[in-house]
Amino acid sequence: MSKFVHLHIHSEFSLLDGANRIKDLPVRAKELGMDAIAITDHGAMYGTIDFYKACKKEGIKPIIGCEVYVAPRSRFDKEPNIDNHYNHLILLAKNQQGYQNLSKLVSIGFVDGYYYKPRIDLEVLEKYHEGLICLSACLAGSVNQALLNGQTEKAEEIALWHKKLFGEDYYIEIQNNGIKEQVLANQKLIALARKLDIPLVATNDAHYLKKEDAYNHEVLLCIQTGKRMSDMDRMRFETDELYVKSPEEMMEYFKAFPDAIENTVKIAEKCNVEFEFGHTILPNYDVPEEFATHYDYFKKLCDDGIKNRYGENPSQEILDRMEYELGVIQKMGYVDYFLIVWDFIHYAKTHNIPVGPGRGSGAGSIIAYAIEITDIDPMKYGLLFERFLNPERISMPDFDVDFCYEHRQDVIDYVSEKYGHDHVSQIITFGTMAAKMVIRDVARVLDVPYSEADSLAKMIPNELHITIKKALEQNKELKDRYETEETVKKVLDVAMALEGMPRQASTHACRRSYYQRTS
Repeated sequence: MSKFVHLHIHSEFSLLDGANRIKDLPVRAKELGMDAIAITDHGAMYGTIDFYKACKKEGIKPIIGCEVYVAPRSRFDKEPNIDNHYNHLILLAKNQQGYQNLSKLVSIGFVDGYYYKPRIDLEVLEKYHEGLICLSACLAGSVNQALLNGQTEKAEEIALWHKKLFGEDYYIEIQNNGIKEQVLANQKLIALARKLDIPLVATNDAHYLKKEDAYNHEVLLCIQTGKRMSDMDRMRFETDELYVKSPEEMMEYFKAFPDAIENTVKIAEKCNVEFEFGHTILPNYDVPEEFATHYDYFKKLCDDGIKNRYGENPSQEILDRMEYELGVIQKMGYVDYFLIVWDFIHYAKTHNIPVGPGRGSGAGSIIAYAIEITDIDPMKYGLLFERFLNPERISMPDFDVDFCYEHRQDVIDYVSEKYGHDHVSQIITFGTMAAKMVIRDVARVLDVPYSEADSLAKMIPNELHITIKKALEQNKELKDRYETEETVKKVLDVAMALEGMPRQASTHACRRSYYQRTS
């Protein structure tokens, strides 16, 4: 294990606040001689899986965490000017139970506690604390705030409450970030930790990768808050120290407190969360009692459907195609998937809810056509089943189904009632800062006139997935302006640094996920 591990890191999924691209974090950790790194985004865990995979690819140990928002009172209280003043707290998952509890806490924050931010409270923290390591967080942490406000007894009370709950897994967090209040806070935090026998841990609250990225991060904050860099009242950190520092930099700053550095390694060694991929767990579809297995019921639906579509005596070619598809579906374990999709489409069609004929590769399945998931005959149009399901390329099947907009919710409600609201969820989607948009955003923040920004944005070709870099290669006029005009170069350089980062999260228009709990 390395000499120091970063345990407080904000990725691009701390939306419009973190500027660390997930793919870059483990690469940078490796460059700096570290073999583990954490992700602790604000209030959410959007980047967890991508982060885990990126770390594994680079041989870096991923530490799964979150900087949660803690409501000042109850998560249910939403009174203006009181309950919008929340505190921060770092939680790291030690094991699978810890990961499940962290996921639960974050979900509760969104479902029950959302008020400006997704908030939890001490009640649910006490209920779901098992398997978690707790750090007292940044200057926005409750202990820090109490100390900075001269409320030493309150700070001790807060720290002791967390120590009692987490035991040896509660740490007082000290930082090296160039903020003057932090210097004062560190002195008070160290004294508090020694008095209460609570271990220290050193972090850096990294919002960007390298020191030179600080300016781009300031622009990002302005995009988030609708401000300009020239605004005196804009949100700012007034430091260029919130980057992923090397172990040597952290050890030098905290050389008087080697235990705070050593504890980062001890915490990293405690955190061992592993994910398994490629194993899909579907809800159970209840088949009629007269059928011994789900496959038997599915086969009956298919037999009846083939006759309904092709007549009482379908050709051998059609029967062979059906048997082949049945074999693949059974072998790949997707019988229940077909039954679930058939069921809610059948519900829609029998309740006068218009359903589309089917789009995408699913239209290549004769079984989907037979049981009326789709209404396109794959035999007539020579469509291939292998584009939809292929034993050589194992992936979850995906039917693109269109429901009447006015009654789509009726189908969603049916599925939720049948399988349980806690077994059905809508899928998140992220709007990203695409080339034209990010140019306009950056230009506004830098006080570039709208006409100038509009002119630059219109030089980006109307091409799917176009990037500013590709546009510079394709558009000679844009490249010439980039090379000769200082303002244009500045706008495009910052825009390229931020391009593609998630801008906001929203609910996907239709897609839903179906799963069955394993615990």
